[in-house]
Amino acid sequence: MVVIADDITGAAEIAGIAHAAGQQARLLCASGPLYCDTVAVPTTVIATDTRSMSEPEAAAETRRIASTLKETSPLFKKTDSALRGHVVAELTALMDVTGYQRAVYLPANPSKGRIIRKGIYYINEIPIHETAFNYDPEFPARTSSLRERFPDAEAKGIIMPDAESEDDIRHIIRQYDDGKTIFAGAADLFSLIPPIGPIGPISPISPITPITTLILCGSTQSKPLNLGIPIAPMPREVYDGEQGADYWFQSLATPATSLILTIPHTHRTGKEVAVHLRTVMAEMAQRLVRKHRPDHLIIEGGATAWATLQALGWTDFRIVSQIAPGVVQMSATNGTLVTLKPGSYPWGNLFQSFSE
Repeated sequence: MVVIADDITGAAEIAGIAHAAGQQARLLCASGPLYCDTVAVPTTVIATDTRSMSEPEAAAETRRIASTLKETSPLFKKTDSALRGHVVAELTALMDVTGYQRAVYLPANPSKGRIIRKGIYYINEIPIHETAFNYDPEFPARTSSLRERFPDAEAKGIIMPDAESEDDIRHIIRQYDDGKTIFAGAADLFSLIPPIGPIGPISPISPITPITTLILCGSTQSKPLNLGIPIAPMPREVYDGEQGADYWFQSLATPATSLILTIPHTHRTGKEVAVHLRTVMAEMAQRLVRKHRPDHLIIEGGATAWATLQALGWTDFRIVSQIAPGVVQMSATNGTLVTLKPGSYPWGNLFQSFSE
């Protein structure tokens, strides 16, 4: 199976699910060479970063990637579970290139309290437009109705069913699994599509050792990490755009065995601000990795993760383990352990060793 994901933490989440199901999984960044050999690697996940592009750019990039796929490769489109991204444009592009007749778009994640009832998207029984996603800098949730959010979806052959439970998702898969339909959606949908699901509980792993670890908290929804290790917050001058990464880097004391970079300010919004913040984070990571060569790089936030890995030139990864839903460890080709986590997901037991 080939999975196309519109951000890198979503791609890592899917690759982690495949790994937990006993499949060999590989994650590729679309900016690098694409090797989609589903015989050698049963699950190949391609991270595109199209969520950070304009809609025409996202559609064009999706077309480019789809044109490289083998016709016999089953296809899944990973989308955000909070309705973000250029969903209709990308699915339309996929259908045009691959010949699939329709798409089922199911962003619901019932395992995380994210459901669709009578066409309305809820997070823990709260309509999504009444949650913090209403303030997302690039895709604010102004409505909780899928038909209002994606008014042209059905006309373009995109079906948006309700789903409040795992059984609902199973029924949808049985109803539309005819070889003519692209399934698109969140992790719960992918985990139940044969031959992936269902999978058992995540096996416990040994906690990481806090040696030469760099942690980037790049999400606007990051929660403070009280781990007893140094924190380097982004200076106000850098956040406001008056200074750049050099200013922040020069202000750092010599890092100890571990370091956390954070963004403590929230008073600016908009795409330009989001691009500035992830670019500065990526430039900081590039400087710190070059100077200190950490064994473990931990990144929170999909856009930050993409920008950072692009700055480092790392595009090919082998999945090592899934620590918690969405929190995935993988190995870069140079041996560095990289852990990715979506900004709105909990950390799981990743930092157990720091708090003990």
